[in-house]
Amino acid sequence: MIVVTNRIKVKKGMGAAMAPVFTKPGPLDTMAGFIKVEVLLTQNLTDYDELNVNMYWDNMDSFAAWRNSDAFKESHKRPEPGSEEAKKESPMLGSEIITYEVASTKEAHKA
Repeated sequence: MIVVTNRIKVKKGMGAAMAPVFTKPGPLDTMAGFIKVEVLLTQNLTDYDELNVNMYWDNMDSFAAWRNSDAFKESHKRPEPGSEEAKKESPMLGSEIITYEVASTKEAHKA
């Protein structure tokens, strides 16, 4: 299993409002190899909000298929220049993609 984290910096006060966007139903739900998404909101930052969007996949090939899919491109496209949407100021300040291989896990034992 792999975890792909998109570490996203957004304007202060926007993190909690943006978090549900990443977990709403959509084409990601039907992608082969997709396991889950979780969104973590970093605590105690003063200058900006930070979201860590963790996507869990069976393997890197499954994630690559998502990144190359039309659904991914559609969900990440920029608004048309000159449109009303393009005139709105984006809350995004930057992002970084980090990939991990899950090397070891432990879960609570439930009686």
